[in-house]
Amino acid sequence: MELYNYIKSLHLIFVITWFAGLFYIVRLFVYQIEANDKPSPEKEILLNQYKIMTYRLWYIITWPSAVLTVAFAIWLLILMPVWLQMPWMHVKLGFVILLVAYQIKCHLIYKELQNNIFRYSSNFMRLWNEGATIILFAVVFLVILKNAFNWIYGVIGIVLFSVLIMLGFKFYKKIRENK
Repeated sequence: MELYNYIKSLHLIFVITWFAGLFYIVRLFVYQIEANDKPSPEKEILLNQYKIMTYRLWYIITWPSAVLTVAFAIWLLILMPVWLQMPWMHVKLGFVILLVAYQIKCHLIYKELQNNIFRYSSNFMRLWNEGATIILFAVVFLVILKNAFNWIYGVIGIVLFSVLIMLGFKFYKKIRENK
């Protein structure tokens, strides 16, 4: 049981650093996209700096944290295989799959920005940044409450939370435009 607690602690630490990386990388995408609209030489200086920052964050923190999170999660499931029979775990694993898909999409965006391909607006990236937040809320509530049968309430809560985020985003956008 002592081993289980160490593995669980390491899993949680890497979940936190994984989410930190995901939250920050998209914020750096926003800055990189906005830097592309600046005049020279500011544009080139900022773009080069953001490429270095995103590279280091992505490959030194975010990807290793994702891999270690998954590795420790598998180890936990090996130690506690009964979890795989619990409905809340099935829902949680579904959200983990969504998070991995989110990271892969972020990776594709990262590669484009590293190659000076700007397909998304900074406003889109601000909204995109909320994807990981929504997944985080869902997973934390599932893990703490361990009740997938009331997932309808959870989905309703996530939808309401998403609506609040969208309203907050629109409000923030108006403030930015008025400055």
